[in-house]
Formats: sequence, structure tokens, C-alpha cells
Amino acid sequence: MSFKQTKQSVDEGDVIILYFGPTNMHSIEVKRQIKNKKGELVDNTFQTTYGALKVIDLVGKEYGSKVQLTKGFGYVLQPTPELWTLTLPHRTQIIYTADISLIIHLLDLSPGSVVIESGTGSGSLSHALIRTIRPSGHLYTFDFHENRVNVAKDEFQVHGLDEFVTVGLRDVCSEGFGDDLKNKADAIFLDLPHPWKTIDFAVDALKESGGKLCSFSPCIEQVQRTCEKLAATGFEDIKTYENLQTELQVHYKSIPILDLESLKEEEINGEPTKKKGKFKIKQDENKILTVSEPKTLPGHTGYITIATLPPEFARSVILES
Repeated sequence: MSFKQTKQSVDEGDVIILYFGPTNMHSIEVKRQIKNKKGELVDNTFQTTYGALKVIDLVGKEYGSKVQLTKGFGYVLQPTPELWTLTLPHRTQIIYTADISLIIHLLDLSPGSVVIESGTGSGSLSHALIRTIRPSGHLYTFDFHENRVNVAKDEFQVHGLDEFVTVGLRDVCSEGFGDDLKNKADAIFLDLPHPWKTIDFAVDALKESGGKLCSFSPCIEQVQRTCEKLAATGFEDIKTYENLQTELQVHYKSIPILDLESLKEEEINGEPTKKKGKFKIKQDENKILTVSEPKTLPGHTGYITIATLPPEFARSVILES
């Protein structure tokens, strides 16, 4: 249950991150045996480019410690939502950490918040939402695909997070979020092809004191229809963001130093001077630490639309006007 709390060492049943580098890491469930392609139980051995790892041997090792293999070594790390996003098995296209951080900020989440998510997908965002709202909050996440729902339930249980999340099989565009969630949510997140079809259901699900709704869409046409529906339904402060993450390269840069004092002395004494342009340059150069912009811009991921539903009284006034 390594997602649930910070731990000192690995226990059987934990999910760990085997780290070889920023682009080479793997999530592994620590158990003695697994089923092979024939359905037979065999010893759980994980193959890497640095040699084979007998997974059960990780039990008792401290998180952050080095794991020696036949052709090299790695590190055993305790999983976080960020590491899970980089290593999870993809069942759908996922939302990555840069967008996740902005979504959680815009939804104004904190421990105790009740959040509705649709769709669940591969569970990348779900893990980050759970970490933010636990221990007293709860996540209700929906997906219309039965297999994805079942796999997500199993993952949350293995990760020790099932007490903080309820996974439902539902097409929220046609069925809504259910009567059990009427006026219960502080925030709603939508990652759907037609998010505007759920806006009326979202109004019923958000608390009477109001709440936030966030929608993630890859196409601007989806954003336009969603914003039109949000405005017509009484939502306020509607904004859309495009989050483009840029990595600045840190390096040293040599800066020539002007030798003005020597230049002045040589001119007074009538001695010839070696000049570069108008000024004499010292032989030594000063190095400063600086940054440079990347030569290419990062690719588009999606548009993040955030809107606020005002309290019930203010909402009725807005709709009447």
C-alpha cells in the first residue's frame, strides 16, 4: 500500500518505481509469483536492460536505496502520482503532470473536497486528485467503458486508495452523475468528447453553495461549445488556458571584459593599442550563469476551461435576468 502513506522500506504487496533514469523507469507490484501467458504461476522476475530482477528480493529494502543488477544498478522509489503518470499502463490517452497541476490549482481543491471526475481513463489525474483531497475528501470517478472501470477499481485497491474513491460505470453525457450525488460536489472535472452535454447534470451535482467546473478538451471547437453552454447555464468567470511547458537550458556564457584602464594609459603614453571595435578587450573573459530558450516550442496537449457556479440564490437571479 505504498501510495497511501510514506514508508521506510518495501513490503510485499507494495507498488514500487524501479528507476534507472528520467526516461527509463518502471512500476512493479512486489509479489512472489505472477501468471504467465499460459495462466501458470511462476516466480515474479522482471527483465531490464541491466539484467533480471527477482522482485520478491525487494522486500525489506529501503526506499531510495540502490538495487544491484548483473549489468548495472537502479534505485527503488516509493511511487507518487507524478511517477505513476510516467509509468502507468496506458488504457487511454492520459493527462500529464503539467496540466494536472494547473487543473488542481484552478479547481481550488484541498483536503476534504468532494470531486467528480469523468472519464476515469488510465487514472493519471485520479491519483493526483486523491492525494489532494484525502484523508477526509472523496473522489467519484466515472467511465463508460466497463473494462477500464474494472481495471481502475483493482488498481485503486492495490494502491491502498479505494477508501478515498468510488469508481462508477456510467455514460454521464446521457445519464448524468446519479441522484446520490445531487448537490454533493465541490468540483467537477470533465475529460469528454462532448462536455457541454453534461453541464445541466453538473449544475445538479454541485453544492447549493456553488462550486467549480473544469473541462479538458484538445480542440478549440469543443471549447467554444462548452463555454457557450456554461454561460447559458449560469456559470461565471469562464476562462480557458493552454498550458505549454518550456524547459530553460542552464549554462555558463563567456562575457568579454572591457579593459578601459589599460586603453586610457596607452593612449596617454602614445603607445599602440590592440583594439576590438572601439574598445580594448582583456585576454581573460568573465563567465556568468544564464539560461537560454529552447529552439522548438512544446506541442499542444489541450485547452483547460474553468468556470464557477455561484451560490443557489445568485444563480437563480442570473438565470432569470
